[in-house]
Amino acid sequence: MTNALAANDNPAIPSNRFAAISSEPNILTDIYREEINLSVWQCTLSQALNSEVADFMSAASELQLSIALTPEQTIDELHGASALLVDKPALSAHLAMLVDMFCTLFELKRAGLRLTLLNKAMCPKFHVDHIPCRLVSTLGGVASQWLPHEKVDRSKLGLGSKGKKDHESGIYTCQSDIQQLNTGDIALLKGSGWFGNEEGALVHRSPAPAAGETRLLLTLDFID
Repeated sequence: MTNALAANDNPAIPSNRFAAISSEPNILTDIYREEINLSVWQCTLSQALNSEVADFMSAASELQLSIALTPEQTIDELHGASALLVDKPALSAHLAMLVDMFCTLFELKRAGLRLTLLNKAMCPKFHVDHIPCRLVSTLGGVASQWLPHEKVDRSKLGLGSKGKKDHESGIYTCQSDIQQLNTGDIALLKGSGWFGNEEGALVHRSPAPAAGETRLLLTLDFID
């Protein structure tokens, strides 16, 4: 008798999850496709925006901005929360555009924005997010890393790693399995809280910046 589960011994784990990657912003709508757990708009940041990000990172020795925003009030709320953004029109406009896109895509009245300056990996081990979906974009510095669905041993997530580091735990086989976003990319990471994706959430981690370097990380989340 043929074993119907030979290709996937655990029917709770989906056999196929893929990344959708494009230089066009409408690729983000692909996150609604069942088989997609990562949508990436490879956004090319303007020279003015890159310059403002560099100035912002130099001026902010530390930053952990967390704020709930509506698309209509994003710039005013951002300027009220951080004086460093007041003279950064390109950066402010970019953040406002992403809040508007995120809220429009998921029919939200507001989003939870976090803008963080990091000099170390925030989540250094591969993991999944137990939420429906999160927008992630590294505006400056080294960007986030992820593993293709078929390259992951999910039994090694969390406590399954037995405290071992990723390269020791067996969560992936080869260093070449690790994929990395680019600075400026706009990525939607589908989590385990998305209906039907409980066992297909994107496995990802924060990279460690090199000594003396920092990264500016933006995330957008659903909020009540």
